[in-house]
Amino acid sequence: MNITRGFTGRPRTGRTGLPPGQYDARDDWPVLSAEVTPDLAAADWSFRLGGLVAEPCSWTWDEAHALPASAYEGDIHCVTGWSKFGVRFGGVSLDTFLQAAGPLPSATHAVAYAHTGYTANLPLADLTGGRAWIVWEHDGRPLAAEHGGPARLVVPHLYFWKSVKWVAGLELLDHDEPGFWEQNGYHARGNPWEEQRYSGD
Repeated sequence: MNITRGFTGRPRTGRTGLPPGQYDARDDWPVLSAEVTPDLAAADWSFRLGGLVAEPCSWTWDEAHALPASAYEGDIHCVTGWSKFGVRFGGVSLDTFLQAAGPLPSATHAVAYAHTGYTANLPLADLTGGRAWIVWEHDGRPLAAEHGGPARLVVPHLYFWKSVKWVAGLELLDHDEPGFWEQNGYHARGNPWEEQRYSGD
């Protein structure tokens, strides 16, 4: 299994420190969702890559689990102000999925979407190079439904609204297309270290 530890370009001497305006949630993991938690069984979960790719691809739960395992160990940050240190997510690197589909040279952005219809926009550069995962484990246990289980996107270097719960797929685009919160006044990118919370920040 490949394990990627947190990466912010800062020294790795224990905790990375808090981004501006954040507090340490310690053992808490607040549940914040734009939608009602769905009743989505693992057997009904699927993940698809489409749009500007050489070959649109989709995976079932079993097919995704057959891919090389990868994990992230590090910190996560929510736009509402909390941060959690030393979390561990297990799943598959998004790079593995993208390699199968083959993003076209014209692809610059992606819209990640959930089985519920929720969407978030991301630059493709924020999803590649070991920076994003599709995960189904948290601290060695199945990811709880209220936190996005059976599987969610994790993009830990951005505010956590970008890490789409109950992820169903990504559509690769040649332009930026705002998602749910971005259409409602949130920042297009959401870098915690630059405190990109809202449009105009």
